[in-house]
Amino acid sequence: MVGALERVLVCSPRNAGWNQADRIAGWKELGFHHAPNFATAQSQHEILCRELNSAGAEVLQLPPGDELSLDAAYTHDASLSTDFGLIAMSPGKPNREAEGAHHGRFAESIGLPIFGTIKPPAQTEAGDMLWLDAKTLLIGHGYRTNAAGIRQMRDLLSPAGIEILSAPLPYGNGPTECLHLMSLISLLDERTALVDLPWLAVETVELLQLRGYSFIEIDYLERGSLACNVLSLGNNRLLAIEENHKTNAKLRQAGFDVRTFPGREICINGSGGPTCLTRPLLRT
Repeated sequence: MVGALERVLVCSPRNAGWNQADRIAGWKELGFHHAPNFATAQSQHEILCRELNSAGAEVLQLPPGDELSLDAAYTHDASLSTDFGLIAMSPGKPNREAEGAHHGRFAESIGLPIFGTIKPPAQTEAGDMLWLDAKTLLIGHGYRTNAAGIRQMRDLLSPAGIEILSAPLPYGNGPTECLHLMSLISLLDERTALVDLPWLAVETVELLQLRGYSFIEIDYLERGSLACNVLSLGNNRLLAIEENHKTNAKLRQAGFDVRTFPGREICINGSGGPTCLTRPLLRT
């Protein structure tokens, strides 16, 4: 999760239908703060892609699909990259159920193998999944990833030598404002994590500490603007939302090279930061 980002999948607001009236009409039910402004969101997404390119990553675009919703722009959740191929998720948010198969078809079109597919009633979203190392996957158990989903992930990955650990997630503000595990933790390098500490379970904090992680806490006045959602580009480089000035300053003081992009429309409105907007396919 913190190696040099070489290849990444994104889905522009255009391809996710943010310019289509019928999709925009459902913004409130999907949890957006206001009706999306397509032009602003598309412009901000293009800046994100330029930052990814400048960091050395090949940026691939997920094609549009009639079955997609506005949430498809947050490409991280619908699939998980492994050393063995892509795992198509079974999202717990009903409007996202078709996204896993869409990611799978795209992966096959570029020659990326499919290692497995999670099937209902299991629910899994990759926003709940953190690779702690090459052989350990921590999975948040919450509203979008259920016990059956964690069992299917364990059944799939354990024969390949991967240990699956489960992390309980808080009730928070309820299921309509669900918190992914990656809403509360962003891994910055092999031993540093940006955290929203008060919202993490004690056992998760102790697990990370036992594994030698040190913590940088977000500025809690920036929780609502997704300050904890930061993408590692590898080699001490991070990509963050420019609006989170105080948290970004903390990261710079800790020695990280923090690149930023404007995210009020593409990120904060839909509650998905730079990690959510990107599905890393290859890191070295």
